[in-house]
Amino acid sequence: MNMLGMFCIRACSGLVGCRTATRVRSLHSLPGITVAQIDEEVAKLLQLKAQLGGDDGKHQFVLKTAKGTRDYNPKQMAIREKVFNTIIGCFKRHGAETIDTPVFELKETLTGKYGEDSKLIYDLKDQGGELLSLRYDLTVPFARYLAMNKITNIKRYHIAKVYRRDNPAMTRGRYREFYQCDFDIAGQYDAMIPDAECLKIVHEILSELDLGDFRIKVNDRRILDGMFAVCGVPDDKFRTICSTVDKLDKLPWEEVKKEMVNEKGLSEEAADQIGEYVSMQGGMDLAERLLQDQKMSQSKQACAGLSDIKLLFSYLQLFQVTDKVVFDLSLARGLDYYTGIIYEAVLTQAGVAPVTTDAQNGAPSEESVSVGSVAGGGRYDGKCRVWASALASRGSSPSWSRKPRHIG
Repeated sequence: MNMLGMFCIRACSGLVGCRTATRVRSLHSLPGITVAQIDEEVAKLLQLKAQLGGDDGKHQFVLKTAKGTRDYNPKQMAIREKVFNTIIGCFKRHGAETIDTPVFELKETLTGKYGEDSKLIYDLKDQGGELLSLRYDLTVPFARYLAMNKITNIKRYHIAKVYRRDNPAMTRGRYREFYQCDFDIAGQYDAMIPDAECLKIVHEILSELDLGDFRIKVNDRRILDGMFAVCGVPDDKFRTICSTVDKLDKLPWEEVKKEMVNEKGLSEEAADQIGEYVSMQGGMDLAERLLQDQKMSQSKQACAGLSDIKLLFSYLQLFQVTDKVVFDLSLARGLDYYTGIIYEAVLTQAGVAPVTTDAQNGAPSEESVSVGSVAGGGRYDGKCRVWASALASRGSSPSWSRKPRHIG
């Protein structure tokens, strides 16, 4: 194989040389062609020859990291280690224990769990008859782990790399390979107690890391679904419209509305009604007001979500973290597996941490990183039921009533 490769390169090199000589002779025969023009043509052909490979048959390449990835020097690793120690210390204070799962899963395990983001999953080539994919997050592997091991109650944390075939934006902290720090609670609990604890954990970590001012946005998938229903969104468009609303942290409302109408086929009237609701922010008072709203009060789903938001804020008041938490109807989070409360922590000022990027000349350069969202998660009840049903044919399978969360 190596000999064949070298032969092809050498053959191409020789061919370019022949073409060069032929073209130069033809240029000499044309009237009005100057020596400078001939030299320019020869230089172009020599450049092409260099790109195809020199006479020695060696492949020319540039040393660089793959797109959407980066190296970390010892100083950066020391900072990462300190951050991880802070996060792990908080997780342990709240009684969590750690696990580990494979970096790749069966493709069918990950399929259908991430909505429109499923296209960002890295698929691997067939290896020994199994279709595999790199893990997109740590949540779905955790749910698979619970179902396989028939675990009904656990507080677990997991810090590991995940992979997304996204368009990277290094200066916004978006990579194709990055770490997630997950904390999940699985089991049966009184309503909103695990949710409130997870929000307190986010508050504790961000306060201890001292990254600057932050806000934790909260919403509920049932409120979103109820809002879509009363605004006239067809049932089969709920998830796709939810994914579009999720872009409001990156795009202005007019762009989001344009996508809803032109790409997703939603009526302008329905989009305008959604626009009125997603502009609302507040706290327990907003939840109470929406429970009295003429449209929202018609949806049982929305009312259930709003009642839980009120209960959540009552617990957050006891934890003394309501100063950083806001009920935001524009928060959607695009993943399909969320069933109830969802949340996202954002830095409210532009980040100034430098990131090393590849300059055009191959030398590293540093640019300012502007980071918005730094944590997120939500409730995903019943995530194990798919796998629990599959396991039932091989033995008894537990009934799952779950309220896990994660930071990631």
